Amino acid sequence: MNNATSVRAPFKQALTPYSVGVETSVEDACRLAASAGAQGIDFFSNPKDWPLMRQHGLLCSLYKPDPGGGISALKRVDGPPGWNAVGMREAQGEFLEEMRRVIDLTADHGVPNILLQAGTRHTVTYEDGADNAVTFCKQLREQAERRGVTLVIELLNSKMQFGPPLSLFDRSAWGFDVVRRVDSPRIKVLYDIFHAQIMEGDIAATLRANIDLIGHIHVAGVPGRHQLDDDQEINYDFIGRVIAETGFREFVSHEWIPRPGTDVAAAARMSVARLAAAGSSVAKAA
Repeated sequence: MNNATSVRAPFKQALTPYSVGVETSVEDACRLAASAGAQGIDFFSNPKDWPLMRQHGLLCSLYKPDPGGGISALKRVDGPPGWNAVGMREAQGEFLEEMRRVIDLTADHGVPNILLQAGTRHTVTYEDGADNAVTFCKQLREQAERRGVTLVIELLNSKMQFGPPLSLFDRSAWGFDVVRRVDSPRIKVLYDIFHAQIMEGDIAATLRANIDLIGHIHVAGVPGRHQLDDDQEINYDFIGRVIAETGFREFVSHEWIPRPGTDVAAAARMSVARLAAAGSSVAKAA
């Protein structure tokens, strides 16, 4: 049962395994997320968990393709060459075929979004990586459109702050260009505000100018990737209002890691409530 505050933003909110604690059981994670007022949990990609999530009024808000079978989206499992690295030509082999299966799986179970990542510049340039990503996504756009599932490509910083060195998609313009070229309402950017702040800032203007190209948003504090409190540099009261003002109605997911010594449940409730209050203030003003 959801005991959270009734204040809701116009956009949906979700937690992630990072914010609830990576060792937390699915049952306990669902209880925590529901009590905080979330409507989903990213990366809970094992279909066996989805009935339990539905019992708590939640869904898997973002599916992460896992060569290990979806059991854990956090434990690194090496896949075939190009696995979830759509900027690599190799992704157009086994990973492309897996994505065809995953689109049908998620559509059948009401999972709205699938995570795509670009890969790194160790063997490819920005330009060639973008071409590869466009080619990859164009091969899936008809199926994604037909099944009503959105594929979102995630921005990751390249400064090795919870991001890979030489990240291919480390500037928002790269991803927005790929999405424009694919030209599908079901291929969009996962705009991760933590990573974007580290690389380029200008968060509010980027959201306002490109919201039609964004399908999912991640939030976390900078520095440290902690909860949305006053000990970090992003003003999430303002950012929450900006997101609401743009008309964004998809998921904003909390990908922060609780600061050491934090009460995890309290941090989740506070962070979700903070965005909810910011977003709902815009709705009331309208």
